[in-house]
Amino acid sequence: MIVVDKVVLSDDMMTNEFVCNLDKCKGACCVEGDLGAPLNEDELEKIEGVYEAVKPYMSEEGIAEVEKQGKYIKDFEGDFSTPTIGNRECAYAIYDEKKHLHCAIERAYLDGKIDYRKPISCYLYPARITKYEAYDAVNYDRWEICSDACVLGKELKVPVYKFLKEPFIYKYGAEWYAKLEQEIKDMKENLR
Repeated sequence: MIVVDKVVLSDDMMTNEFVCNLDKCKGACCVEGDLGAPLNEDELEKIEGVYEAVKPYMSEEGIAEVEKQGKYIKDFEGDFSTPTIGNRECAYAIYDEKKHLHCAIERAYLDGKIDYRKPISCYLYPARITKYEAYDAVNYDRWEICSDACVLGKELKVPVYKFLKEPFIYKYGAEWYAKLEQEIKDMKENLR
């Protein structure tokens, strides 16, 4: 494991490889699972604030579910997530002409309409963060639907932490990411 400023990364973030392969999975992570995208409490206000700008990007079914369930839901464990359409895809998920799923929130962000990219749980996937009082534990979440991303990552030789450079910088900052890279470099040199 590597520790950088109260963030602990598991070894498999460095030893496993991953690059999303949307042509293969078609955005299955927006559909699979028991709930919508996990949300941190600090994201609830962001979702509230961007909804009207995101709404034109959403599907009619997604809008209907948000109007019925709310912009986010609280599950039986007290955690927050995005609502879903028929207990399947995220209400904010939209299909493109190839039937690939994308995030309506991210589309609005990329078009410069909002400054919130998308839920950090989606942006940082396949990493999952568990918050503890003294630190964040960042682990690689293996999911069968991402097997093609593992194959592509291996072909391209891209470790999980490098694939997640941009979202890690979004979450923890450029200085933190530079320290992470230095720690990994130092660790590899010490193993030689």
